[in-house]
Amino acid sequence: MAYTYAYPRPALAVDCVVFSIQSDSLHVLLVERAQAPYEGWWALPGGFVQMDESLDEAARRELREETGLSDVYLEQLYTFGEPTRDPRSRVVSVAYYALVKPGGPPVRAAADARRVEWFPTAQLPPLAFDHRQIVQVAIERLRGKVRYRPVGFELLPRKFTLAQLQRLYEVLLERPLDKRNFRRKVQEVLIARGVVEELDEFQAGVRHRRARLYRFDRARYRQLEKQGFDFEL
Repeated sequence: MAYTYAYPRPALAVDCVVFSIQSDSLHVLLVERAQAPYEGWWALPGGFVQMDESLDEAARRELREETGLSDVYLEQLYTFGEPTRDPRSRVVSVAYYALVKPGGPPVRAAADARRVEWFPTAQLPPLAFDHRQIVQVAIERLRGKVRYRPVGFELLPRKFTLAQLQRLYEVLLERPLDKRNFRRKVQEVLIARGVVEELDEFQAGVRHRRARLYRFDRARYRQLEKQGFDFEL
């Protein structure tokens, strides 16, 4: 169907900031662009929204087409609309951030991406468009939200130790945490209320003393959330 307007109209795109914890540091997934503009540059997975899809559908489609990722935690982040952000035309981008668990599905380059790789957020290469700014906004959002919402569990294995949970918070907050105080808060805020379930299972294949495993109970959290549960750690 053709459309004709009496005035210029901006195009609409989506960009996805995909986070994962690897080697005790926060990483972001980037694709090497195979087309102009910025051919050969690293960029966030993303593209233009099609006429028959929602923003969420567009974000998930672009992730799947360019990286092979699907069924990951995805949340809308912010809208970026500086007039000069794209040299092709006036493009407004709705950014999302996604969270991938350790040992998650492998990534693969597809569609208009030559390569796809994980990069530490502290050592990013030059990025196309305004994608460095988008990454920084996403990091700040994640760092703030992990304090009052259980999004951090999306970056942990399904079964985890308390040491892994503490290390996750230290990586995201970029500061060390007192072990005794952290575990006291986890016990009082999460374990005592059933949000984190203590399992009768222990680590396997480790040289040190095996630590107990725990699991996040999403259904219990949602139940308590309706009652005004304060997650803050």
